Amino acid sequence: MRIDKYLWSIRCYKTRNQASTAVKKGSVRINGTIAKPAKEVFPGDQINFRLNQITHSFEVLDLPKSRVGAKLVELYRVDRTPKDIAAQMDLIRGVKDGQRDRGTGRPTKKDRRDLDDFNINPEEEI
Repeated sequence: MRIDKYLWSIRCYKTRNQASTAVKKGSVRINGTIAKPAKEVFPGDQINFRLNQITHSFEVLDLPKSRVGAKLVELYRVDRTPKDIAAQMDLIRGVKDGQRDRGTGRPTKKDRRDLDDFNINPEEEI
């Protein structure tokens, strides 16, 4: 199976085009060598790729026939990413979410006033 199709099918990238573009840019390595999109993947290969400023690494266990569900991904790979990098991923996700909790909706007028009071404008009186 091609590396771009494999990365797409085990849900590392949302589209096959994104996977192919990442491989073309040289952010994917198979067994330590930079891969091209048509490079074949076999069980036992070590794959390292960079996504969102984090280097992920895993070992190929098996090749899926097509894109698999999120619960079945672990049947096809073993994650070898160090644990400290997993903590880094959680931190990046927290920064992207912002200050508001997910699902709380838009701020109310009171929330907006409280936020404006909290954010002091340097041109205003101090």
